[in-house]
Amino acid sequence: MNAELPPENSVPPPPAVPPSAKGSGMLTLVAGGVAVLALVSSGMLWQKLSHIQEQLARQSADAGAQAVEARTIAHQAQDQARDIAARQAVTDARVSETTLQRSQLEDLMQSLSRSRDENLVVDIESAVRLAQQQAQLTGSIEPLLAALKSADDRVTRAAQPRLAPLQRAIAHDTDRIKAVTTTDTPGLLVKLDELVRQVDELPTVNAVVAASAVGVGITAPPLAAEWWQRALDVVHQEARKLLRVSRIEQPEAALLSPEQSFFLRENLKLKLLNARLGLLARQLASARADLNAAAAALNKYFDPASRKTQAMATLLLEVQGRMKAVELPQVDETLAALATAAAGR
Repeated sequence: MNAELPPENSVPPPPAVPPSAKGSGMLTLVAGGVAVLALVSSGMLWQKLSHIQEQLARQSADAGAQAVEARTIAHQAQDQARDIAARQAVTDARVSETTLQRSQLEDLMQSLSRSRDENLVVDIESAVRLAQQQAQLTGSIEPLLAALKSADDRVTRAAQPRLAPLQRAIAHDTDRIKAVTTTDTPGLLVKLDELVRQVDELPTVNAVVAASAVGVGITAPPLAAEWWQRALDVVHQEARKLLRVSRIEQPEAALLSPEQSFFLRENLKLKLLNARLGLLARQLASARADLNAAAAALNKYFDPASRKTQAMATLLLEVQGRMKAVELPQVDETLAALATAAAGR
């Protein structure tokens, strides 16, 4: 048998593998593939874990930084809170102090206002009482009217509502005083002084009337007949001085000596001065009695035919007629309002 040779470049067929060898080779490949896959998977897992660790590290670092920053912010917030609390405490203290000062200032202002009103009330009351005493001493209503007008002006300037009743009381008392007619004491005092001054000029009933001297001319020499006539007249007048005949109604007036005439005039002056004092003291009955006594002495001891005596008698009658027993008005309403205002009601 002729055997055919293979060509030169031909590849020899692989040797025949037994079936058992093929099975083990496949297992090896599978195991190798699984190992490769496991290794690749492990590498990928490791890489992923490394990446996760890096992220965790970064996140942890960031969290630490944030925690530090949060603690810093927390400390700052606490400091700010303490600062705000301190400032709030200071503000509250200042507010409390301001409120206290304001209340104290209001109390002080009210106290000053009350003190000013009280001083005003006391001053007005003193002025009114002093004016009332002056009116009683002088018998004139002018001091009372002036004091009430001044009080009304002061109350108006004060502009306090609590003093309105006082102002109304002052107005009522002023109207009531103006409606009263009183004695003109100053005018009567002037007339009494005039009466006292006229006493020294009054002629008494038994006064010797001085003879009117017959004028002897000195400019030209008189004639002889005229000279004798004038001489006889002078002798006649001198003779009349030695004896005087007159009618005197009061016998005791004719017996007055010049010395007694002096004391008579002084006694008359004393009666007029007593009447003046009685008028000042508002003792009108006593003043009238003294004036009546003065009028009686005037009619009894002084020459009624003399013009000076007649003028003095007329003046005495005028003074007696103008002396009226009128009570001065009181300011009780004003004083009551002052007492109410002083009590703070």
